[in-house]
Amino acid sequence: MHRRLGTALATSTLALVTVVGSATGAGAVPADKPQVLASWTQTSSSSYNLWAAARGAQGAWSAYGFDWSTDYCSSSPDNPFGFPFSMSCARHDFGYRNYKAIGAFDANKSRLDSAFYEDLKRVCNSYSGLTKTSCTSTAWTYYQAVRALG
Repeated sequence: MHRRLGTALATSTLALVTVVGSATGAGAVPADKPQVLASWTQTSSSSYNLWAAARGAQGAWSAYGFDWSTDYCSSSPDNPFGFPFSMSCARHDFGYRNYKAIGAFDANKSRLDSAFYEDLKRVCNSYSGLTKTSCTSTAWTYYQAVRALG
């Protein structure tokens, strides 16, 4: 009984490895790439956290061929007035570059820009008083710039 079960499990495992190996081998991109990309580019903090964790473990996602490159906040300061906007800018770059690569940028630009603004506002939420007001105003300016020029 145990021998038959072990043989059946070994056969099933080999079949699974063969299917997975052939699906991801030879440069094939996993079929769920659009879903993974979408899960990392939503407006929620949980989406940001998923992206940040993946960014920290890029090698684990190499089969997907994501473009992780960034110029952070482009020609604007990455940390204007000391507000740490660089990671928000990096996620925004990630969304722009990867949606352009799959030919779905126009359909997603508005959401990417909104996610950027939400990320910036979350940075600002760590401040209070006039500092928070200044941060939020700067975030609004950055958001308006990417909406118009991004």
